[in-house]
Amino acid sequence: ACVCEKNKRVTDCRTDINGRCLCQAIGSGATVDCSTLTSKCLLMKAEVMGSKSGRREKPKDAFEDTDGLYDPECENSGAFKAKQCNGTTCWCVNTAGVRRTDKHDADLKCNELVRTIWIIIEMKHAERDAPLNAESLKKFFTDTITSRYQLDGRYIASVLYENPYITIDLKQNSSQKLIGDVDIADVAYYFEKDVKGQSIFHNDAGINVSIDNEPVKLEKTVVYYVDERAPEFSMKSLTPGVIAVIVVVLVAIVAAIVVLVLTRRRKGKYVKAEVKEMNEMHRGLNA
Repeated sequence: ACVCEKNKRVTDCRTDINGRCLCQAIGSGATVDCSTLTSKCLLMKAEVMGSKSGRREKPKDAFEDTDGLYDPECENSGAFKAKQCNGTTCWCVNTAGVRRTDKHDADLKCNELVRTIWIIIEMKHAERDAPLNAESLKKFFTDTITSRYQLDGRYIASVLYENPYITIDLKQNSSQKLIGDVDIADVAYYFEKDVKGQSIFHNDAGINVSIDNEPVKLEKTVVYYVDERAPEFSMKSLTPGVIAVIVVVLVAIVAAIVVLVLTRRRKGKYVKAEVKEMNEMHRGLNA
């Protein structure tokens, strides 16, 4: 037996002949190599199974946040299947497992798994008397991501500090990703769990953010996804508020066109009447 340091959502761990710790992922039974990050799809499946069975540890006063959590279908490799369903409702996802189409019936076709090439992690720290040192902050998060999650530093596009917001850009297209490289979607999932105190690592409470030996409290973390192809959401997926704004704008445009047409017509009649009166005056003078 061995301990899977990088994933506590496993069972039946054993050491193979090469000294690697291999375990079975909860919920799927897929084999997990504990020397690297486990795929997000397998982690989500294990989280759903854990919440159903009560195996998952819950801190005091915790309440369930199911936003974005579903029981995914995974390939043998651990990747998300392009088409995901919940009963008779189906949708297409990207490589991060995030829905990128409207929800349809089971006849929906998802021809390929569209790659997420850019992940934006936006955090907000608690109010402070003085701003953080931007260079120290960049070094902390760069070192943490490369060492803790084994992500090659070339995939960290930037770490930007705009008090009180911290933004980390991870970029990795399919041609850049080499065999053995961890995926930025998996890194973002591990990272988000860490900063929320829900670490996936064995016996680990998560990341303690400390800049220049001073603890920093993070109040909010949001993750945005950019795919190599734009998502396919229709008007039906827009909120009523957005639709209302669009309708108001369209009505205003139509009203402006009607006013313009009426104005041009009146002006045209006036010009024609003026020409007609001038012709009659000329004929009177000639007579």
